[in-house]
Amino acid sequence: MSQDLPPLNALRAFEAAARLNSISQAADQLHVTHGAVSRQVRALEEHLGVALFSKEGRGLKLTDSGARLREVSTDLFSRLRSTCAELQQGQADAPLVLACPGSLLARWFIPRLDRLNRELPELRLQLSASEGELDPRRAGVDATLWFAEPPWPADMQVFELAAERIGPVLSPRYAHFAALHLAPAASLSNRSCTPAHARKPGQLGQ
Repeated sequence: MSQDLPPLNALRAFEAAARLNSISQAADQLHVTHGAVSRQVRALEEHLGVALFSKEGRGLKLTDSGARLREVSTDLFSRLRSTCAELQQGQADAPLVLACPGSLLARWFIPRLDRLNRELPELRLQLSASEGELDPRRAGVDATLWFAEPPWPADMQVFELAAERIGPVLSPRYAHFAALHLAPAASLSNRSCTPAHARKPGQLGQ
């Protein structure tokens, strides 16, 4: 006697037809044709070597073998659906683990965290700070926020947030702040605006 299970599609078609007591309703639920369900049920009967349905007027009636298989298959498919739903719900509740260099996390991400929480209150975020080159492929990490340049690895989905910008930072306490804070960066090369401690000995501002 073979210990192999029948094809899953055949069992699924039978379970739906037996539970709904209708080939047509089973086809609608499974999004296939009436003929497809009938063929799967016949294939299952041939595999098992027993009749599962008998004709009753214009409808179908389960045989004793069919009733026995319906009881088991309905229970098993119901448990499968329930377990799959629980697994999907558990995955939906899992936090998004975001890896980020500690300096970027402290100076850029954390100051924006309140805004992120306001705009995406349903997001469950877990931050993972680390230094050195981060590998987004490592276990336990869903995404990585870091400074990087193309070419991007072919096996990663990359979302470029912004281009890196490097420039001077001017203190409002600086004597020439009013003249420079809206001026182009090249204005810093003007000797009249160069701080005294940065001039060469004997150099005076003009």
